[in-house]
Amino acid sequence: MKENSRELYLDLMKKCLVNWIYGNEEYVEVLPTSFLKREIVEQCQARQLYLMRLRSMVPELRNIGRDYEDGFGYPQAHTMIGLKRLDNIKFCIESILSRNIPGDLIECGVWHGGAVIFKRAMLKAYGVTDRLVWVADSFEGCPPPDEKKYPHDKGVDFYQDSNLAVTIDKVKANFDSYGLLDNQVCFLKGWFKDTLPKSPIQRLALLRVDGDLYESTMDVLFNLYPKLSKGGYAIIDDYNGISACKKAVNDYRELNNIKDDILEIDKDSIYWQKS
Repeated sequence: MKENSRELYLDLMKKCLVNWIYGNEEYVEVLPTSFLKREIVEQCQARQLYLMRLRSMVPELRNIGRDYEDGFGYPQAHTMIGLKRLDNIKFCIESILSRNIPGDLIECGVWHGGAVIFKRAMLKAYGVTDRLVWVADSFEGCPPPDEKKYPHDKGVDFYQDSNLAVTIDKVKANFDSYGLLDNQVCFLKGWFKDTLPKSPIQRLALLRVDGDLYESTMDVLFNLYPKLSKGGYAIIDDYNGISACKKAVNDYRELNNIKDDILEIDKDSIYWQKS
């Protein structure tokens, strides 16, 4: 793919994945942010009814993936991470390819699959056929916190959010809608603690972690960071957004004497290059 065509394709992919190109308003599902509202929402969902609200899309917030914070639902998009974090993925993959860093690409925690779909689009745009894109998720939402074993997860209630439970069939359909569901896309379905220790992954060039909890983040790092090639990149989506995630990353880095500089992507996310 010629350079200009490649850039146009990838720019369009990013804007589609964050739902940037369809106007300034979108309908979003109302989130159950209080007991009363949760009861109403659950009763409606039991009857296959969904409460929706028309909301303006704020470019500044969509750019950094923060426009779900008003309590009125996640964006009608295939990713909620925003353009800046997609740009970071693009930078990391282009760096990996230009320096021929060996290994596959993985997203741990995928929601609707937008970020990992973009990774597959990057390989497609550059004509790369010898790397795989791994899609790791429970496809059932977040696990309940094991507060006795992982006290830093106390009070983390993401498991109650049904909007985070996107089925594997839905994610595959999203890949397919972009023409990117093929034999270079591999799915790992289940809790990280069960799937990652026995995964067939040999080597990684890009490890992106979106596990939210201390337990999930540590499961990913413990099982996959040793497989990350020197010169590859580790990206932590919720480092500054969720204290349990930040604690897990800091603990893992300290335990393994990792001194590589942490670089900020936006208000929530960071990355570093493995030395």
